[in-house]
Amino acid sequence: MPPWNPILGHLCFCYKIASALPKDAHPNYLPDMIRRQMPELGSIFYLDTWPFGPQMLVVASAAGLYQITQQHPLPKYHALKHFLKPISEGLDIVTMEGDMWKTWRGIFNPGFSASHLMTLTEDILRDAQRFCDTLEKRCEDGQMFKMKDLTDNLTMDIIGKVVLDVRLNSQEQINPLVEGLRMQVRWLSFGAEANPFARYNPLRALIHWYNTRRMNNYVSQEIDARYERLRRSDRILTAGGKSIIDLVLTAYRSGDATTPNGNLDPVFKRFTMNQIKLFLFSGHDTTSSTVCYIFYVLITKPAVLRRLRAEHDSVLGRDTAQSAALLQNDPYLLNQLPFTTGVIKETLRLYPAVSSTRAGEPGFNVIDQHHRQFPTDGFLVWANSQAIHRDPTYWHQADEFIPERWTVSADDVLHPIKGAWRPFEHGPRNCIGQELAMIEMKIITIMAARKFDFKLAYEKPDGVNASKEIKTVYGERGYQIQRAQPSDDLPCWVTKQML
Repeated sequence: MPPWNPILGHLCFCYKIASALPKDAHPNYLPDMIRRQMPELGSIFYLDTWPFGPQMLVVASAAGLYQITQQHPLPKYHALKHFLKPISEGLDIVTMEGDMWKTWRGIFNPGFSASHLMTLTEDILRDAQRFCDTLEKRCEDGQMFKMKDLTDNLTMDIIGKVVLDVRLNSQEQINPLVEGLRMQVRWLSFGAEANPFARYNPLRALIHWYNTRRMNNYVSQEIDARYERLRRSDRILTAGGKSIIDLVLTAYRSGDATTPNGNLDPVFKRFTMNQIKLFLFSGHDTTSSTVCYIFYVLITKPAVLRRLRAEHDSVLGRDTAQSAALLQNDPYLLNQLPFTTGVIKETLRLYPAVSSTRAGEPGFNVIDQHHRQFPTDGFLVWANSQAIHRDPTYWHQADEFIPERWTVSADDVLHPIKGAWRPFEHGPRNCIGQELAMIEMKIITIMAARKFDFKLAYEKPDGVNASKEIKTVYGERGYQIQRAQPSDDLPCWVTKQML
């Protein structure tokens, strides 16, 4: 355990570590910074941050994470339910437990299978083309822009179509569902803010109530319309090209989950509605941040960009105007891009979008490589992917971006160690949307990487970036902040690629 004070716990220690980071750096950096400063601690240790946070057990080893996510999956920490409640009202597969979680995870699993998602490639391509159209406009006006604004709109459009079969058109106009969701997200709280006004802001409850009504009205109408269409058809929808809501409604109608008059069961509708809102939030935000980092990598590593473009030329031909048609005709071309897949996986390794928090249990201990036992009862158990993804115990040249890790043979020193790559976590509670995220990121990269050249705009402070001094983590200006996006939302310029 790090140096501990009987009154202040680890607050002074954590403050010293955090003071070497930018003020807006993401908290996920903390365990890795502790490991670098005190390697003798190992990859499992306690942190006491009371009263600003709970006492926690940090777990950043492959064996330790296997124990808490697969061997003995710990329940999600209660603060996560509090955080997500304004979006999902506590009815979501992220925070559900037991049989209820198994039931609803099973309901939605088929909609997120790779084979089903491949049938939706045309819709994803359409939204990716609109993203490219927006970039074309930025080329013409020559103005600096924030990449995160563009990728948020793009991934929101994609998840809206995939999950709810609606065109939200976030890239072109204001949508009431999207506007309500984004306002709701800005007011989310874990209840651990140091500023008491931020933690106990009296306006939060009113704003959450207002936005919940806006979102529920929109989603409820869409579910009713989809169900009515299905009921009138009086048959199971044909396979292929169906949204997730279509699959769910079809499965439940087959299971007779209706009222005596044939209407949609209100309990089922409430659960479905809240899960859809959760998908819209988590399904666009994390992917958007990772897409930003893919562009960040391609900007800062020209050799990687050249090789990625060469692979796209080889598989899809040099005429970029034909890429969408080729993928629409044969979506499985996405599986013939090993270097592109490696770039995405390496981006997820160095810039993971999430970590996982679990609740400790009486009698359950995590055991490290030295057979030391760490009791979990009463602790927040923090499964921190940032720390394990940069630990040289598991990764050769851990801080270097090396896409070839994902294409070398198993006996190569670069080859990933089993269980060390965890951007989507492992075990039964892994990310349900990981296949969708990978497909999205491949398509977006294909559609944009050969058409445009990007340049970072960090070095010219103005209205977009008013920072007076350069700030870095691991020597990088594009460090992770807030919801794991690049600092300042990745300010860029873009020009058309000269062929």
